Amino acid sequence: MKHVVISLSGGMDSSTLLLRCLKEYDTVTAISFDYGQKHRVELDRAQSLVDYINSPYSPIHYRQIQLNGLADLLDSALVTGGADVPEGHYAEENMKATVVPNRNKIFASIIQAVALSIANKTGEQCDIAMGIHAGDFSIYPDCKQEFRDADDAAFRMGNWDAERVGYFTPYIHGVKFDILKDGEVLCGGLGLDFDEVYKRTNTSYKPIYHNLAFVNNESEIVDCSDWFSDFKSASSVERVEAFIKLGRPDPVGYADEEGPVSWDYVVKEVTKVLETHNN
Repeated sequence: MKHVVISLSGGMDSSTLLLRCLKEYDTVTAISFDYGQKHRVELDRAQSLVDYINSPYSPIHYRQIQLNGLADLLDSALVTGGADVPEGHYAEENMKATVVPNRNKIFASIIQAVALSIANKTGEQCDIAMGIHAGDFSIYPDCKQEFRDADDAAFRMGNWDAERVGYFTPYIHGVKFDILKDGEVLCGGLGLDFDEVYKRTNTSYKPIYHNLAFVNNESEIVDCSDWFSDFKSASSVERVEAFIKLGRPDPVGYADEEGPVSWDYVVKEVTKVLETHNN
């Protein structure tokens, strides 16, 4: 039996990794973390995705871990009480404000502990899986291979029988487009609907809530209230770019402060950002 414990943020990368793990492993344990992130809607999306996949498969053991007591102790634009999340492309210097100190190390330590526990109980190998990729290297040094190797070495030094735990990072040399392209293939292989999977993900660091309740036929109240992705923060720009390259619309809804916007409008605005960056 092949076992894996995955760090599932609820974003596009780790959600695609979840699909990859379903294909590669016999048992999958997925863990999400509430660390006081402003974009906490990603946790709701993660739960929704697990529920959708478990409906036909029932293969995922899922848990959300509360770390939100850290929020006011962490210096990052991504946590509640932090500075405003910057907008633009990841290559810009101000994007370092989105770093959460030691985030991947904190997450890795917990999933390593769970993986080692599974390995000890079963007497079989158990890997950890993380959706880190090369597109994050310039801003997030804890996504690099050197950090992954150093963290793994420290884990092995500090735990008995740690050789039973390996790590699975299939996208570490790819970018978001590579991940999305793999997701398209995986959905087909697993019999899952691509749009149903990816509408249950959140990549936006600045999600926008709009109350769209309206009266239908002058009597029935229809509540379409929902969280929408922004299209200006770096994470959203990167996601939109991946969907543009894939040649299909993102099933996630997008909005600005005024209300929901069309996919064509999002593509036009993000293309301007990308052209400015490339020039």
